[in-house]
Amino acid sequence: MTAELTALTGDYVLDPTHTRIGFVARHAMVTKVRGAFHQFEGTAHLDGATPAQSTAQVVIKTESIDTGVEQRDQHLRTNDFLDAPNFPDITFRSTSVEPQSDTEYRVTGDLTIKDTTRPVTIDFEYTGNAVDPYGNLRVGLEGSVAISRKEFGVTWNAALEGGGVLVGDKVVLEFDISAIKQG
Repeated sequence: MTAELTALTGDYVLDPTHTRIGFVARHAMVTKVRGAFHQFEGTAHLDGATPAQSTAQVVIKTESIDTGVEQRDQHLRTNDFLDAPNFPDITFRSTSVEPQSDTEYRVTGDLTIKDTTRPVTIDFEYTGNAVDPYGNLRVGLEGSVAISRKEFGVTWNAALEGGGVLVGDKVVLEFDISAIKQG
């Protein structure tokens, strides 16, 4: 392990103003809808010397979903999709971290959507670190994972006249993370 990564060991919090938790889903069989969640909290413990000892957890507020179309966002908050009134949080809690290289990590954990928990594995790339103008040490990570929304009880759909369905089953979750070291 490099000395640079060992020096990063510590506890971190996600910076919500510089972090994006987004998603991409197929729409009408021909295009993609992109969106993001604007309210979330996350913490991590990074162990640069022994990355397998690292942990992470994120809580995403389902009410904060935003695709840029208010009518669609309101529908996504209903029981047809995320049921935000009854399931206000999407959570992820890591169960293992496996280094693939000095800059690539495979993070496995439990993802919970609508009270259904399933294991997912997210491949992350460490994109670097820097001290910001306020003296905070920041680390950057990017990752994504494809999930089946049906496996999490998000099954609503509508048949299209020419065949196929309105909303694809596969949803790609995207993570562009800026985390600030604490203490």
